Formats: sequence, structure tokens, C-alpha cells
Amino acid sequence: MSLPVVVGVDGSEGSLRALDWAVAEAARSRLPLRVVHASLWERYEGVHDVFDTERPSEEIIAGRLVAEAAERARRLGPGVEAEAVVLAEDTVTALVEESREAALVVLGSRGRGRVAGMLLGSVSLSLAGRSRCPVVVVPAHPSGPPAHPGRVVVGISDSVTPAPAAVFALERAAVRRGELVAVRVWRSPAHGPMGHPLISGSPAASCHREAEEHLEEVLERLDPTGSSGVVIHRSVVRGPTHQSLIEAAEGAELLVVGARRSTGWHGFRLGPVGHAMLHYAPVPVAVVPDARSR
Repeated sequence: MSLPVVVGVDGSEGSLRALDWAVAEAARSRLPLRVVHASLWERYEGVHDVFDTERPSEEIIAGRLVAEAAERARRLGPGVEAEAVVLAEDTVTALVEESREAALVVLGSRGRGRVAGMLLGSVSLSLAGRSRCPVVVVPAHPSGPPAHPGRVVVGISDSVTPAPAAVFALERAAVRRGELVAVRVWRSPAHGPMGHPLISGSPAASCHREAEEHLEEVLERLDPTGSSGVVIHRSVVRGPTHQSLIEAAEGAELLVVGARRSTGWHGFRLGPVGHAMLHYAPVPVAVVPDARSR
């Protein structure tokens, strides 16, 4: 049985945009859809005073919310097999558990509650750092130029073996019958005379050539026979990684980055590039863990 596309909903505008994105992704990927609302979501985000006894029952609110979300999903994707559930757990805990048996988890960049005015909600950031499968965070308000149909952008890591992020990006481009933009970012050497990247013999030119060669080697291993049917564009750029990826993502349908996590006192946390993409990228961002862990 195929793993589902899981989408977290809380009734906010951001979660409705995430739901719409998830329905479209499930339809094009021919995957089932699982709509999830964690019953402690609003308390987690701090909407209600826990001593407020006059608010409507959380169970009633949650049931109504998922019913409306399921109906919206059926209208948008009549051919998608969908189910909707309410889970009596903290939102992040619930979605992390869902991620163990999901193709991907989708949610909006902003949820309900006092954090709704922030650029990135606490649930989105926490889940992206702890999920066992790819997480797609959909911006509450799209920005930049209209999306180029089918374009997926991915940052290429230092490894010559295609990272899970690159594999996922190729798959997303293939189901869209679209194109993949593979971005390899390089930085100038810390010491030595600097020259233009294309001036033969300069340290910068050497770094540029090495980046080009590295990108070619990764792509040869990623799709050696071209069987994916995806047109792959190469982009070798000099500069800060986060800035280069944000610029490359303009006009794309999806930006894909890897999750290099480091262990801290609170478990896992995202690296600086993934963190920056979730805050500032103008398009949906997929954060792909280095390896699936159940």
C-alpha cells in the first residue's frame, strides 16, 4: 500500500493553502491523502486560556474542522483517496509520529494563535527539524513571479553520491513532467589572490571548475540513463548558499533542500541553510532528511 501525503490542518488560511497543495501533490503522484488535526493544536499555539470554560468543546471544533477540510479535498481532488482524522496529541508530536508512515508531510508556514503574525510558525519549524520523511512548508502568502509550471529547484550537497534531497527533487519534477534546476554553490578560497571565476589559473576559476565537475558527477549518478524524462538544468553559482538558493527558487513550484541535523539538548535542529529557506524562500520548501528513520 502506498504511503500517504499527510497534511496538517488547523483552520487557518495558511493550513488551507497547505491542504490545497497537498491535494494537488497527492493527485499527481497517485497517492492517498491523510488530513490530520491534532486536538491540542490551538492550546499548543496559545489561542485559548486553558482556564476558559466557556469556549466550545475542542472535540466539536476539531470534528467540524476536519469534516470541512475533507470536503474541500474531495472538491479539489475528486480522484484522490482521502481520510481525515483527529488526534488527541500535541501537534508536533502527532505529525512527527505520522511522518514515520508517510510519503511526505505538508503544512502551512503559519498556524493559528499568537505566533500567526510571525514569518514562520513554531509547528512548521519544529516539525521540519524532527520529521522522519520529507516535509513541505507552504508559504501563507506567495511572493515573487508566477511559478514556472513543473519547475523544481534543488541544492546539491558536497557528496558525490546523490543525496536524498536530490532524489526527492527528481521524483517531484518527474511527476510534474517538468524540469529540475540543480544548483551547486561555491565559495571563494579564504586566502590567496582572487580573480574572476572564468580567468584561467586563478583560485576562483579553479573553484568554479571543481564545482562544475562535482555537479556533473552527481547528476550522472542521479539519472544516468535519463529514464526520468526530466530536463535537468545546471546552475553553478558563487556566493552564500542561502542567498543563491532563494534567488534560484524564484518562479519555481518547489525548492528542495537537505536536512543536515545536529544533535542538541532538545533533540534535532535544522542546519542554517534549511532554517533560512523556511524563513525566506518565496515558494513551497521541501526539507528532506538525510535518511528515513522509523
